[in-house]
Amino acid sequence: MRLDKFICKSTELTRTEAKKLLKSGEVRVNGEIAKNAAMQVHENNTITIDGNILTARSSRYIMLHKVADTICSNVDEIYPSVLHYVEVDKAFDLHIAGRLDADTTGLVLLTDDGRWSHNVISPKKDCPKTYRVWLRNPISEEKYPELVAHFTQGIQLQGEANLTKPAILQLINENETAQEVLLTITEGKYHQVKRMFAAVGNRVVGLHREQISSLTLGDLAPGEWRYLTAEEVALFS
Repeated sequence: MRLDKFICKSTELTRTEAKKLLKSGEVRVNGEIAKNAAMQVHENNTITIDGNILTARSSRYIMLHKVADTICSNVDEIYPSVLHYVEVDKAFDLHIAGRLDADTTGLVLLTDDGRWSHNVISPKKDCPKTYRVWLRNPISEEKYPELVAHFTQGIQLQGEANLTKPAILQLINENETAQEVLLTITEGKYHQVKRMFAAVGNRVVGLHREQISSLTLGDLAPGEWRYLTAEEVALFS
């Protein structure tokens, strides 16, 4: 964890106030004066202010059912941040473990534990994320096996040197206006799901993240949130 963030988790100081305190030379790490806000500290480090040992508050792990026209950011832009929906102290100190586009709905995980969120989003961890996708062009029964094989082998995205990692495509049903499928991926490239279908000549008209690993939204209504259980947190520990 960054030193300035550790100070914020151990006190009531803001990030700006923590940086000012560091510049003043009042913070020590293992007995040595520390002024670098970006310095990485760990559980076995002893961090003090004026001789008082700091102890970070417990990390928070939250599940949110994201609604459309919100953004996965700590700053409001054209649309408001999803953090406005989370009614906890210092909500904007949380970060999003796996962002969704503004028009995408569904499961979002929030935490202030950087190592935990890395386990959720890192492609090296092969954490599966499942999306319900609505497509502009229906997929015919004849075309479906070919597309399944294509997604399994990897898709060449525009501007990318390598193929996407193997993905699982599942057909759900078909109607006159849209084709509904499930897509499971283990990475999170920029606009990945939309770009994957664009690469095979289709267009995503609706997108909803249903699942991360074995986590699902259950009966959590749009805009609602809850803390994860210890067992759920352990999935990514």
